[in-house]
Formats: sequence, structure tokens, C-alpha cells
Amino acid sequence: MDNTWQFQIRITVADERASALRADPMSDSYPPLRDILRRHKASLKCQFDAFAEYVKEAEAMGTSAYRLYEWTRQTIENPEKKAKYLRSFTVYVEGEDVYDEEVADSLEAALSALPGDAGIERIFKYDTDPSNNPQPPQANRA
Repeated sequence: MDNTWQFQIRITVADERASALRADPMSDSYPPLRDILRRHKASLKCQFDAFAEYVKEAEAMGTSAYRLYEWTRQTIENPEKKAKYLRSFTVYVEGEDVYDEEVADSLEAALSALPGDAGIERIFKYDTDPSNNPQPPQANRA
């Protein structure tokens, strides 16, 4: 059977590392992580920043076309969720937020091998199979 799912790597980092990575998504300030990102043609995007950009775009373009607008806006306005998502980063490979499993596995292995001072607390590998992922609240679905 042909596996049609794509994958994504996200990392949760310590507060200090999160601030540095938001200012420097290529991680030039931390060479071991920078080298992994370069080797995989990757960069990091803070989940909070991605959510905030989505809300800003929706408000500029008209929220009716953005089915997750309300949920996303509520998320970034919630102090507990904001704190959580400020520490969460998606790994983009060649500008894409999902990629082949082999790429995700290679990234996951490389990130897992970083020393403790990298500030990475958790590494998650997600797939695009809807049955494996939480769905938006019913009120926010199209």
C-alpha cells in the first residue's frame, strides 16, 4: 500500500531558547541546531507567530473565508495557550510545513541527537492523517 501521508516535525523548547529562536529562526546563535537546519534545508517557525499571522491575514482579507479564524484568535488571546505556543516551533523544509516521512525521520533523529544545552524539551512527529490529529471545534468547521 502506498503511504500518501506527509509529516511534520515540531519542537517544544525552553523559554530562553524560544526567545532566541523567534528572533533567529535559522538558529545562527546555536551552531549545532543551525547545522541541522541547513543540512535539511529547513527553518523554524514559532507556532504563536504563525497563528498571529493567520489572524492578521484573516482580518485584512475578511474573516468569513478563514474557517479557523475564531478558534485561532481565541487561542492567541488566551495567556496559557499563548505561553505554550510561544515555545512551540514547526520545522519547515524547503519552505513547506509537511514533507515526506524520510525527511521527517532524518530531522527527528538529528534533533534528538542534540545535546541537552540545545534547549529542546520535546520533539513531535505528526502525520497528515486526519484520524491521528485533533479536529477543529465543531463550531469552527466549514
